[in-house]
Amino acid sequence: MADANELKLFNDLARQLRADSIRCTTAAGSGHPTSGMSAADLMAVLQAKYQRYDYSNPSHPNNDHLIFSKGHACPVLYAMYRAADAISEADLLSLRKFGSIYEGHPTPIIPHIDAATGSLGQGLAIAVGVAIAGKHIEKLPYKVWCLLGDSEMAEGSNYEALMVASEQGLDNLIAIVDVNKLGQRGETALGHDMATYSARVSAFGWKVLIVDGHNVAEIDEAYATAIAHTGSPVCILAKTEKGGGVSWLAGAPGWHGKALKPDEAERAYAELSEAGPISGFTVKPQLPENLTPAPFTADAPLVLPSYEVGVKVAVRKAYGDTLAALGKSRGNLFAVDAEVGNSTYTESLGKVAPERLFQVYIAEQVMVGVAQGLDVQNKNTFAATFAAFFCRAYDQIRMGAISGAKLRLVGTHAGVSIGEDGASQMALEDLAMMRSIYGATVLYPSDAVSCAHLMVLMAHYDGIAYLRATREATAVIYPATEKFEIGGSKTLREGTTATVIAAGITLVEALQAADQLAAEGIKIRVIDLYSIKPVDEAAILKAAAETEHLIIVEDHWPEGGLGDVVAATLTKNCVAAKKFTHLAISEMPRSGKPDELLAAYGIDSAAIVKAVKGE
Repeated sequence: MADANELKLFNDLARQLRADSIRCTTAAGSGHPTSGMSAADLMAVLQAKYQRYDYSNPSHPNNDHLIFSKGHACPVLYAMYRAADAISEADLLSLRKFGSIYEGHPTPIIPHIDAATGSLGQGLAIAVGVAIAGKHIEKLPYKVWCLLGDSEMAEGSNYEALMVASEQGLDNLIAIVDVNKLGQRGETALGHDMATYSARVSAFGWKVLIVDGHNVAEIDEAYATAIAHTGSPVCILAKTEKGGGVSWLAGAPGWHGKALKPDEAERAYAELSEAGPISGFTVKPQLPENLTPAPFTADAPLVLPSYEVGVKVAVRKAYGDTLAALGKSRGNLFAVDAEVGNSTYTESLGKVAPERLFQVYIAEQVMVGVAQGLDVQNKNTFAATFAAFFCRAYDQIRMGAISGAKLRLVGTHAGVSIGEDGASQMALEDLAMMRSIYGATVLYPSDAVSCAHLMVLMAHYDGIAYLRATREATAVIYPATEKFEIGGSKTLREGTTATVIAAGITLVEALQAADQLAAEGIKIRVIDLYSIKPVDEAAILKAAAETEHLIIVEDHWPEGGLGDVVAATLTKNCVAAKKFTHLAISEMPRSGKPDELLAAYGIDSAAIVKAVKGE
């Protein structure tokens, strides 16, 4: 239990955190002071007594992690940095100003931030990934603290994260829910119904503690209990008031995302200072123990899977084979599965290194969040599911880009070529979706060999990389010695009549069309555009200059895929194709056999032959 001196310390720090939350947002003229003020007592006790963190060494392997899922409350987080003397007053007051790293929502541009937050419902899943790294991989005793808002507890992704954290036994994870009752437009769904929050969270196997979030003695006791607890994650439900600490702001509606005007700020300072000073107070967290992570399995030479030219192998199978090969070769290689590993072949890693494959079940948003959390701890991680289901996790991927995360994503079962499963399973928008992600690389191998080589490149890629893997077994095109590069392409047939640009399953069809046409004396160029972003502009421009007709064929909607990549390249370089044809899926597909569907929707070899002949 805290003594009188500790209680005074907590209250003094909380008062300053509130004042500084107001100061920086008033200086900015915008922001969320009241959302941070409700959590000030919670953060003061954490910083003053429980957090283990070395501000001089943000990369210390045994630092605690603090993830603000309610990213809009970052003024109180930046105020914590100021109280730790980790940033200057000028830094604090630069909040939201152009050129400042102290943005309106936190990002890892700040060295103490693990992940960009602000799109609600994401921080807990990332915290789960970090906690998995600490407990199951690094074997270190650091704690992962995650501050959530009550409004975001309406997000389904949080309940997915609660499930996975419990299933993984993450007793190093402590979630703090700031139940301040008020959302953006008014009262939240549950208000201050702490019993219902408790019932929901405890149903997922978490230990739940309910506290008065403005009573530092209760908070202190809850943190001590959470630190000592073993066997399950802990959730502290803190009943607070938005704007807490200032009488006329506390629990008052209409203050969400609203900075105080200078005269209002002065009025707030005057009330806060009645209890003592509201500036000049510093307190640093305790330093972590100098422990190092458990060592990885020693690396070994990489032996890629071997495939003979002409043998039929599904690209998704090559993904699994290569994942296993990378796992045998590199101790720092992990994967996350969303209960489809027997179809994506992610389970192949589990056969060679079961301790490095993590299962989140049907929870794609959390799958991406966990992968990002593992990346926070520098774990080289692949995450795979059916390509269509990455749509559900688009926001997590988008936020991963803001975080500068290294995500290695593999989407299988894409396009109508998956066959009988029908339109709900046919990703026809994934290339457009992934191309729109800032800094992302998008790859679409057409055979097992190119898949294997591209996966090795993905494993080294410093950013978000997406690989589209065909379901159907297709003939191996390339010898094992073939070289590939991000931003490259392969010209597999030469001719001047037309150029067919394809990737994946449609490249197989394009080669069949080329062979049929060659037998008739018509030679066409065929380009394997396996790197869709970045794209081989030189090959596209050369084809436009040297051939009479550009034909793009893809198992994707017309919008955002190969056709748009080629058209954008021509436009960017002020080049006009002599003739341009785009074969893509133009109507909602139905169930059928793969060859039936490729024919029905005009992207098979017969459709390509007709396009070349102008029929």
